[in-house]
Amino acid sequence: MEASFWHDKWAKGEIGFHEGQPNAHLVAHFDTLGLAAGSRIFLPLCGKSGDLGWLLERGHQVVGIELSEVAIRQLFDDLGLEPAITEAGALKHFAVEDMDIFVGDLFALTPEQLGPVDAIYDRAAMVALPPQTRPRYAEHLVALTAAAPQLLVTFEYDQTVLEGPPFSVPAAEVEAHYASTYRIEPLAKVPVKGGLKGKVAADDVAWRLTRA
Repeated sequence: MEASFWHDKWAKGEIGFHEGQPNAHLVAHFDTLGLAAGSRIFLPLCGKSGDLGWLLERGHQVVGIELSEVAIRQLFDDLGLEPAITEAGALKHFAVEDMDIFVGDLFALTPEQLGPVDAIYDRAAMVALPPQTRPRYAEHLVALTAAAPQLLVTFEYDQTVLEGPPFSVPAAEVEAHYASTYRIEPLAKVPVKGGLKGKVAADDVAWRLTRA
């Protein structure tokens, strides 16, 4: 999607994609990554997700990137934290203890800016990107993180019924993007209650990706 699409959504408060509580797959399956306390977790296109606070409460460090500065200022307001804000090339860097958030284009983020991470949690990035962008995203994510293990959440539904976002990312596409780098394991497939946006039957799917 064009950047203006997401800026407009945040400006208008049209954020149905935002979950007001930690994601059920994160709560149920994050520990299957086998990470120690204090691990540094990368959340691409993180928004103001409650998942960030959930990870912090469990003793992890978090680092994210988000296109919308509106979302990130709301995130820090919600957490009651006052970040230090600096310029980081084409990005802005919002920082507090144990949390670094970059604001700007995901593809402008470099491995040097990101720093080492122990895992990736992708609930909102892969499904937010149109099909033509997802191969570039997957390649960039692997390069950014040195193929850190990840917990990936996707949707599967009939894309002809609903345009997205969130987009349908079927199992075959997960394999196509990541099988050369990761061992891919499905963890859960849960029907979306009432259908996605109330318009189409859909499954909410969790995957564990570990280095092949």
